[in-house]
Amino acid sequence: MLLAVLLPGVAGAAGFTPPEGCRLTLTVQNRSCTVSQHFICEADPAGDQHVTHFDSDGPSFHSHIDAETRWLELTDLRSGLRDVLAPDAADHASFSTLQREGRDDFDFWTVSSDGERLRHIGRDVLTGEAVEIDGQTLELTSFDLRTFSSEGELLIAASGQQFVSRAHGRFYGGIERSEDWTGTVTESNDSPISFAGPGDPGFGATTPLFGCEMQMVRAGGGDSAS
Repeated sequence: MLLAVLLPGVAGAAGFTPPEGCRLTLTVQNRSCTVSQHFICEADPAGDQHVTHFDSDGPSFHSHIDAETRWLELTDLRSGLRDVLAPDAADHASFSTLQREGRDDFDFWTVSSDGERLRHIGRDVLTGEAVEIDGQTLELTSFDLRTFSSEGELLIAASGQQFVSRAHGRFYGGIERSEDWTGTVTESNDSPISFAGPGDPGFGATTPLFGCEMQMVRAGGGDSAS
């Protein structure tokens, strides 16, 4: 089980070591006090990618995507809950369609290890803008995503901006606003700040470097020590 493989190897370690048969390719520091470890595994189909995300408390979740950036698997490394992509979909996400046409609409289901089924409907659109971040050329997207229960109840409505790397064949986080069924609104900025490949300083580092001060202020309720 992936959870058992990852956690013992990284807890308290200075650097990330991927599971046996896998190779770490990139470490990305993000604005949201997170750092992401990107790796590929020999046993996977060509184009598959894995990411393990760390926050200030350690590894938080792991994701596995394919060459079309479909969410094959998402595991919460603290609760152990695992969501997998249902094989049949009205319209699977397609990275190649987004690159070719500048827009990709999707409508698919995921199934959780606790039995919950969720439907995800939305779109990604290339805005035509591009930026360079730490030597990487990234294209901007806008997105809308609605997540429904199996009974059709709207659970989460999210929208915002992300980044796309054609060279890396994947999305990176950006600015997002979401509202859940209770009316609770969450705003976040998960934009990448730095990229480290093999041999670069920070490659494999598991300590987040950016945005952690803001996280501490929110956790402390804004009080200042005297």
